[in-house]
Amino acid sequence: MEEHARQDAPANPAGAPASAVRAMTTFSAADVEKQRGVRRMKLTATGLLLFVAVVYVLAKWAQNSGGGAWTGYVAAAAEAGMVGALADWFAVTALFRHPLGIPIPHTAIIPTKKDQLGVSLGEFVGENFLSEDVVRQRLRAVGIGSRLGAWLADPEHADRVTAELSAALRGALTVLRDSDVQAVVGEAITRRADAQEIGPGIGKMLEKVVADGGHRRVVDLVVSRAHDWLILHDEQVMDAVQGGAPGWTPRFVDKRVGERVYKELLRFVTEMRDMPSHPARGALDRFLADFASDLQSDTDTRARVERLKGEVLGRGEVQDLIASAWTAVRSMIVSAAEDERSELRLRVRASLLSLGARMAVEPKLQGKVDTWLEGAAVYVVTTYRKEITSLITDTVAGWDAEHTTRKIEANIGRDLQFIRINGTVVGSLAGLVIYTVSRALGA
Repeated sequence: MEEHARQDAPANPAGAPASAVRAMTTFSAADVEKQRGVRRMKLTATGLLLFVAVVYVLAKWAQNSGGGAWTGYVAAAAEAGMVGALADWFAVTALFRHPLGIPIPHTAIIPTKKDQLGVSLGEFVGENFLSEDVVRQRLRAVGIGSRLGAWLADPEHADRVTAELSAALRGALTVLRDSDVQAVVGEAITRRADAQEIGPGIGKMLEKVVADGGHRRVVDLVVSRAHDWLILHDEQVMDAVQGGAPGWTPRFVDKRVGERVYKELLRFVTEMRDMPSHPARGALDRFLADFASDLQSDTDTRARVERLKGEVLGRGEVQDLIASAWTAVRSMIVSAAEDERSELRLRVRASLLSLGARMAVEPKLQGKVDTWLEGAAVYVVTTYRKEITSLITDTVAGWDAEHTTRKIEANIGRDLQFIRINGTVVGSLAGLVIYTVSRALGA
C-alpha cells in the first residue's frame, strides 16, 4: 500500500511544498496500522447494526407469535437503534465518499470540498491566531523578557550565543567579496566627504589646538630635528647655497656666503629650539590662529580646502588606502571571532551576561524587550498574514483528493466509527423511551 501511494502521488499544481504533498500522499507504517484499526472499528459498528437488526426481526416474530408486551419494547428499541446506526453510517461515510457509490448531493465532502476546506482553514487561522490582539496577549503572557534574561544570565548560554554570533560574523565576512565591500566603503566615504565641507571643522579643531598650546610640542620636535639635520648635513647645505650663486662671482666668495648662510640658519634654528619665547614661535602661533580663523570664515580659503579635498579623494593612492584598511579590519575581526579568548569575544560574552542579569531583575527593561518583540511579531503577522495563510491553502490545494481522504480517514476514522456505535445505542434508548411514553399515554 505504501508503494502504491508513492507511485500514485500527483503533481503539485498549486505550488504547495513538495514535502507537504509527499507527507499527505505517502502512507507510513503508522498510517497503515491506523487503517487496520479503522477497519476493526467498522466491523464492530457494522456488527452492532446487524445485531440490532436480528433483535428487531426476532422481537417482531415473537410479538406476532403472542410473546407478550415486552416484545414491543424490544422491537421499538431495536428499530430505533437500526435507524440511528444507518443515519450515522450515512453521515460518517458522506464525509469521505458517496454512500453506496450514489452521487447524493452534499456527500464525499472531504474530496469534493478539499480546496474550500483549505481556504476556510487558512481564514480561520488568520483571523483567530494571526490577529494583533491574540499575538500581543500571548507574548505578554509568556513574559519573554524575563525568561530571556534568566537564560542569558547563565554563563553556558552566554558562551553558546557568543559562539553562534562569532560563527555568523565569520560567515558573513567570508561570503562578502572584498572588492564589493571596498567599493561600497570607498563610495560611502567619498560621498560623505563630498556632502560635508571640512574647512570649518578643521578650523575649529586647529583653533582649539592653538589655544591649548597643543601645537608647541610639534614645533619643538620639528626644530629639534631640523637642528640635528643641519649638524649632520652642513656640507650639503653650503654646497646648495654655493650652487645657487651667479656664475660670475668668485668661488671663494660663494664659499664664504654659503658658510655664512649655514651659520645663520643653524643659529636661528638653535635659538628657536632653546627659546620658548622666540619671536618666530610667536609668529607661527599668530599664523596658525589666523589660518584657523580663515578656515572658518574666509570664503577663498574654504574653497581652496574643498578643491584640495576633492583632489586628494580622487587619487588612486587614497582609494588603495581605503581598500587596504578594509582588508586589515576584516582580517582583524575574523581572527578575533575565531579566538575564544580574544578581547572581542570576551567583551561580547560579558555584555550578554550583564544584559541577561539586568533583564532578569529589571521590570522596566523586561517591558522594553517585551514591547519590542510584540511589535516585531505583530508587524510580521499583519504584514505577511496573507502569505502565511496562503501556505495553508496552497498546501491543501496541492494534495490529491483520494489520497488525502484515505490519509484523513486513517487518522480520524476510528473515532468516527464510535459515532456509529453511539448512534446505535442512543437510538435504541431513544426508541425505547419514545415507545414507553407512547404506551403510557396511550394507556
